[in-house]
Amino acid sequence: MLAAIAFPNIDPVALDLGFFQIRWYALSYIVGLLLAWRYARWLTEKSPSGLSKEDMDDFLVWATLGVVLGGRIGYVLFYQPGQFADNPLSALALWQGGMAFHGGLLGVIAAMWLYMRKRAGSFLHLTDMIGCAAPIGIFLGRLANFANGELYGRVTDVSWGMIFPGGGPEPRHPSQLYQASLEGLLLFLLLFALVKSGGLKHKGYLSGWFLVGYGSARIVGELFRQPDAYLGFLFAGATMGQLLSLPMVLGGLALIFWSRRSAPAR
Repeated sequence: MLAAIAFPNIDPVALDLGFFQIRWYALSYIVGLLLAWRYARWLTEKSPSGLSKEDMDDFLVWATLGVVLGGRIGYVLFYQPGQFADNPLSALALWQGGMAFHGGLLGVIAAMWLYMRKRAGSFLHLTDMIGCAAPIGIFLGRLANFANGELYGRVTDVSWGMIFPGGGPEPRHPSQLYQASLEGLLLFLLLFALVKSGGLKHKGYLSGWFLVGYGSARIVGELFRQPDAYLGFLFAGATMGQLLSLPMVLGGLALIFWSRRSAPAR
């Protein structure tokens, strides 16, 4: 057997009060949303959008609904279509678990569009700020995936390969940590640098970079992640995550190009 690191025995329950339990996965959503909200409030001071900190306070509820409902419905539609065909209401069974980033993304986009319908300001200015804050939640969510021992990587012979519960005896890539670094930490730092260089002046510019950055990071991360057993490899050996991320990259590039050709906001 190849040398491997044993998976740390992490209890999936972060806080047990006897009558009530909080799991790491739920905690990552709660803390991620709160930290992203605080960061978005700070970004209103840098943005010419006209949106205020109070607007971000109001949007927190909309964002929460978009993430949770979109993530769950997207998971069923993208990864469990047979279950949805048999029982469409299963998409709303949040207690059964199962969330998809791309579904959550669509849910938050819909929430932003609805939120901005009767408010002054640009929809794209809001997407810029939320895009800059989103990697915070993504980072914490991937760490929660690792704590749960789920979404582990493919079999590997690297010295840091890890044996995951439920992943068989072979060492595997700790792909959750790769994705936390790429989709969360690195993407956050990239967008922060663009904010500091005045990226918020061009509406849609940072939204485009978020789409390109996340989509590219997800495509790379999926090279190390074990595909879902009920889906496996799809078109040309790509995974569902890669196929869903490719339109993000293309759309993000188009948005960057369009934004740079537009006059900067004052």
